[in-house]
Amino acid sequence: MRGNKFFVVLGAVALAVVCAGCSSTAVPQTQGPPPQIPKITPPTTPSRIPVMVDRPALPDDCELVVPVEVMNATLGQELPGEPRIIIGIKEPSIGKTGKIDCYYGIPEKKNLTDAKIVIGLSTYVDELTARTRVSESVEAERGDGAKITEVDVGKQKGTLIEGKDEQLLIGSLGKSTFVVRNRNGYLPQARLLAVLPVLAQQAMTPPV
Repeated sequence: MRGNKFFVVLGAVALAVVCAGCSSTAVPQTQGPPPQIPKITPPTTPSRIPVMVDRPALPDDCELVVPVEVMNATLGQELPGEPRIIIGIKEPSIGKTGKIDCYYGIPEKKNLTDAKIVIGLSTYVDELTARTRVSESVEAERGDGAKITEVDVGKQKGTLIEGKDEQLLIGSLGKSTFVVRNRNGYLPQARLLAVLPVLAQQAMTPPV
């Protein structure tokens, strides 16, 4: 009888151990939190795109026309020297109320005539006078045998004039006119449309 009781007790203990193992494996494992995916927030400030406007108040510094940094980036190389500005006078007889010219790329100890790029801005008494001055300039160049092509300048239109001595892009917006000149054969003909409209657009975009 003792042996039987001992066997029964051992059997009960073994059964309890087995059941305990069964119950522990039946408990589901708690899963950790899902991995956090980093959220990328796009910048709220968009890149500044030049927006052309009428510039009745002409700047008195070439950095306010086309900054040197922008000029060099557009050209793909650094121009020599510092920009020089010439402030013109009013000409009431033709309705001109102001004029400035900025000369870029003048080598050391050289003169204005040695500039690589010249940008001019002028203002007039009204929009009609500004457009008329541009049209007269285009027709005068056409009469001298220049090639005339209408091109896009931002959302505006301009006229590319390819003469024998220089190439220029001219146009008007409101009471203002702009002209960008390629001097001394600095830019090859193949690059005119890639550079001149960009500089004209920038020249008609006041800094913020």
